Amino acid sequence: MMTRPLSLSGLRLLLVEDEAMVAMALEAMLEDLGCVVVDVAGSVSRGLALVDDAGLDLEGAVLDVNLGDGKVYPVAERLAARGLPFIFSTGYGLAGIAPDYAGVPTLAKPYSPKALEAMLKKAMTSGAPKSGGT
Repeated sequence: MMTRPLSLSGLRLLLVEDEAMVAMALEAMLEDLGCVVVDVAGSVSRGLALVDDAGLDLEGAVLDVNLGDGKVYPVAERLAARGLPFIFSTGYGLAGIAPDYAGVPTLAKPYSPKALEAMLKKAMTSGAPKSGGT
């Protein structure tokens, strides 16, 4: 029996990325995959505010690990608590991921649209990671 491939069309995502050029390129990649980028946050505090916005219909997120105001882990924790899947994006490789989040699908920058698509599909089918820290 063949299963139908998961479509990313219409998937509503939050993008947390502090480098404007990277955010614009990633937003374009996500839109090319059929995703809807509901908002872009360039900081941990903005990311937390958006995740906490009950009026923002989110289905997942793409999170840059290292932001100007710290690590993105508080946003990841809040997403996990809401049961929302996410992927990490990092220029530091898998070694830069905190042990609590070792199982989260992670893309090493730079990455291709195909790699992004595969990682998003993996995250969406496996669901939200378990909350990290405590």
